[in-house]
This record gives sequence, C-alpha cells and structure tokens, in this order.
Amino acid sequence: MLLSRVADALYWISRYLERAEHTARLMDVAADLRLGRAATTGSVALERLYASLGLKVADGDEPVGLVDGLFDASNRRSIASCVSAARENARQVREEISSEMWEQINALYLRARVVRDDAGLAGRTHFVARSIIEGVHLFCGITDATMSHGEGWQYLQAGRFLERAEGTSLLVDRFLGDDRERGRMPLPLDQADLVALLQSCSAVEGYCRRYTADVRQERVVEFLLLDPEFPRSIRFSATRIEGALRAVARHGGRSGGRAERLSGRLRASLDYAQVDEILSDGARG
Repeated sequence: MLLSRVADALYWISRYLERAEHTARLMDVAADLRLGRAATTGSVALERLYASLGLKVADGDEPVGLVDGLFDASNRRSIASCVSAARENARQVREEISSEMWEQINALYLRARVVRDDAGLAGRTHFVARSIIEGVHLFCGITDATMSHGEGWQYLQAGRFLERAEGTSLLVDRFLGDDRERGRMPLPLDQADLVALLQSCSAVEGYCRRYTADVRQERVVEFLLLDPEFPRSIRFSATRIEGALRAVARHGGRSGGRAERLSGRLRASLDYAQVDEILSDGARG
C-alpha cells in the first residue's frame, strides 16, 4: 500500500500534465481560428476558448502575448507552471516511476523553459502547442509501457481522467452556456463554432465516424458527454475514474470509500442520461 504523500504526488503528476496538454491544444485551435476569421466578424468559438483559458479580452480583440502568458511561471495554470509542478511531484516519488518516465518529464520541462525564455518562439503558436502536446502524449505512452500497472499507476489514471473530465465539461459549458453574467443573451453557435469545439477535444474524426460530417449541436453534446468509447468524453472518463478507484481499493485490501461511491454514481448517471434531458436542464438553468 502506497504512502499518502506518494499517492498524492502520482495523482498530481497526471493532473498537471493533462492540464498542460489541454491548454496547449486550445492554443493550437485558437491560432487556427485567428487565422481563419477576420477580426471584424468576430468568433463565438474564439471568445469562449479564451474564456476557458482564463484570458479576458475585449470584444473583437485578441489577447496580447498569448504564448508568453501561458508560459508565465507566475501564472499557476500556465503550461510552464503545470509542467514544472508535475516534474517536482515526479522528483518526490522518483523511486516509484521508471527511469524513462523521469527522463521524459525532464525533457518536457526543459522544452517548456526554452519556450518561456526564447522570445522568437512567441509567434510560433502551432509549433509551441504541438511540441507540448507530443511531449505529454509521449510521457503517457512511456508510463503505460514501463511502469507496473499497480496501485501507483492507478493513481496516475485517476488524476489523468479526472482532469480530462473537468476540461471537457468546462469547454462544453463555455460554448453552450449563456452569457447572463455579462448582461446579454446567449450568442448562437454556427457550424464552424461547433467544429472548433470538437477540435478542442480532438474529436472531429471520432464524431464523423459516429454521426458522419453532419455537425449538429445536440449530437456534439451527446458525443462529448455521453459517448462510451471516445477517450475524451465525460462518460468515458467517469468510467476510467471509477475503475481506477476500485483498483486502488483492491490493492489496499479495503472496501470502496466515499470517492468510489461518488464516481460510481456519476458513471451510472451518465450511462442512463439522455442528451435532450441535458439540453433542457441547461436551458432552464
């Protein structure tokens, strides 16, 4: 059975890296949206992507220093801060992870530092974002291939999929929620906005295989929330979280606690949810 500090560190390694990868992907999508639409026409998707990243911009404006801000070590949610925090947690549990995992997280940390310190990279958003995404994906693959799939690995899975579920739910909420807190009616989403939402979750191809290229709002919501097979849907993540917590309980020789009960309740509610019920609840809320 793992010490609580070890379990905590493993859990946060995955959460921080998943958060960094999610932020980098949104940077990549936002860069495409800025290139593809004139500033005078505006973009609901672009505005809401920025909002999900915690970037406040005036209507029609672009945030200044997007890459600089997301690699600012003083910003706790920036890519640089997340990668640095993940590396520090990995250093504290060096004996629990493989040498290959440690080498990869070090390489990713150094890559983030290069981006932060090299002003010439500020305008290369696609290169920067995809470099971080590939680094996190490589770490996940190395982890699955070189670390024993025991209790420690299960804590990594729990952190990874909890952070992923949070990221997907925040995106869906930002895109489909209303703007009443800003004193205005919800802005309608066109097909390009819905495609941007799918791109933000790496879901375009998966959606098209499920529904064809006919992009509709209710289908997008259903896919991102309720699809049982797509790895970034909330339902898929909830299933993996519940499985990881059950495995942790088995390794510890104990019955499931409150966290496992809550994860099971969430997974069951998603298993039997209907997209029309979700949309009607959102409209009433």
